[in-house]
Amino acid sequence: MQPLDVDEPTAVGPYRLLGRLGSGGMGRVYLGRSSGGRTVAVKIVHPHFALDEEFRARFRREVEAARRVGGAWTAPVLDADPDARVPWVATGYAAGPSLTAAVADVGPLPPHSVRALGAGLAEALAAVHELGLVHRDVKPSNVLLTLDGPLLIDFGIARATDGTASLTSTGVSIGSPGYMSPEQILGKSVTGAADVFSLGAVLAYAAMGEPPFPGDSSAALLYKVVHEEPELGSMTGDLRELTAACLTKDPGGRPAPGEVARRLAPEGAARLVAGGWLPGALVEQVSRSAVQLLNLDAVGERPSGPVGFSSPSVGSGSPSVGEFGPPPVMSPPSVSVPEQRDASVPEPRDAEPGAAQPPGKLSVSVAATSAPGAGGRGRRLSCTVALAVAGALAAVTVGSVFVFDLLPGNGQGDGGSSDTQASPSAGGSETESPGAGGSAVPAAYLGTWEGQATGLGGSLPMGTFRLTVHKADVGEELGRLRQTDQLGLACNDVLTLKSVSEKQIVATSVGAEGNHSGCSQAAATVRITPVGDDLNYRSDSAESGNPTSRMSKIK
Repeated sequence: MQPLDVDEPTAVGPYRLLGRLGSGGMGRVYLGRSSGGRTVAVKIVHPHFALDEEFRARFRREVEAARRVGGAWTAPVLDADPDARVPWVATGYAAGPSLTAAVADVGPLPPHSVRALGAGLAEALAAVHELGLVHRDVKPSNVLLTLDGPLLIDFGIARATDGTASLTSTGVSIGSPGYMSPEQILGKSVTGAADVFSLGAVLAYAAMGEPPFPGDSSAALLYKVVHEEPELGSMTGDLRELTAACLTKDPGGRPAPGEVARRLAPEGAARLVAGGWLPGALVEQVSRSAVQLLNLDAVGERPSGPVGFSSPSVGSGSPSVGEFGPPPVMSPPSVSVPEQRDASVPEPRDAEPGAAQPPGKLSVSVAATSAPGAGGRGRRLSCTVALAVAGALAAVTVGSVFVFDLLPGNGQGDGGSSDTQASPSAGGSETESPGAGGSAVPAAYLGTWEGQATGLGGSLPMGTFRLTVHKADVGEELGRLRQTDQLGLACNDVLTLKSVSEKQIVATSVGAEGNHSGCSQAAATVRITPVGDDLNYRSDSAESGNPTSRMSKIK
């Protein structure tokens, strides 16, 4: 969890916000607390969706439907305001890791844990399907592991994005590669059987520690799901048999969720969970997470109210739609809260870049500027958008169409930026001078950093950026940046040091050899600035969509 930035809200509706859990194509997710002390996950929709009345109507219907589910194995919808200037929804917060994080930490789950997991998720899907809903994005990151059993999250909400994006000729696919059903990938009619297929893939992942359809790229994953049989190597017995039945290509040949639940837990999932269902290492992790949660507090009391706009949004063109964001719980909360400061006092111009800044009102700018690159292709932006409009390859991004002519600016004026112009929000010195000691990179920059990236002023998700920085002199290789987009495809850049100081690093970024054809190899100037314990990465290249990412150190 990250501390709130100065431009983020401190309250939404009746909830105080304690920190940011994550962000995605549809909005941002915050950890919040009600006046009565209940901890919740608050999801705030991106402002450009607020301008789409069709989205609002669908969002309203799906929130009401999700409220009715209220099953034992789903995260409850507690509150929502789809009519607010910026729509939001609050769901129950669970102190436990996602299945993805759990498997990464402790490895595959034991068979009795997989049975309890599958039975609880099957019962949850049965309740969802009875209401006429289809989850359509059952995957490990949407499954939380708590002491009281598994929880299925984000059902129904993703459904609200239907119809708000331009459709390609091949239709729209919503889901994640490797966990989508064949009919989803092919753009056919989707029923509850699609969720059963995804459930089978989740069970295989939990039991083996890897997905049943492995692959190096999204295209390979999708091809295997449609044309090849799943790899269930280490699974045995009736658990393997049931998983294989769920992964049948023909929707009509898959068991119903109720049948899956009965075969895994004849006496009900609750009986399996009551006897203790998680391995010891996860029990300890979940318990520690719950204790840490009690110690969290907000950074001051501020009145709640509507979250306003700081600048107009893009008024034309269909918005790009993706998944709502990461699950409410990904790891035990550990947040350094910035020092409280009166929001009415402006930040001094000469403030240190790492100085604590208070959270303030939400300030979101989605007015986009971009310009076509050589041959009409931008840098990473063109790659992301091109992949987004490929309906059959859409993972968490709905196929949508971006027309560059609809975006204001052409790489000059307000949207332009030259190699010698420092980003106004970079937080460091604009003077490109060598650092102390010749040009040695300060130790604070060294290591591997990772964070989510956005372009076009924050309106376009650009996947995960991982930056590795090592010691270098001016003119030498500083490190490498790896961007993994929302479809799992990666582009690598080589960074060459131009200047360095305690406040800022300036480097030239060039595409590495061996990148796939969707990666641009053009050079761009980037600035890396310390922000508290994190690094802020920003590219000054307008044709790239000015990608930016706040990264935390991982090693």
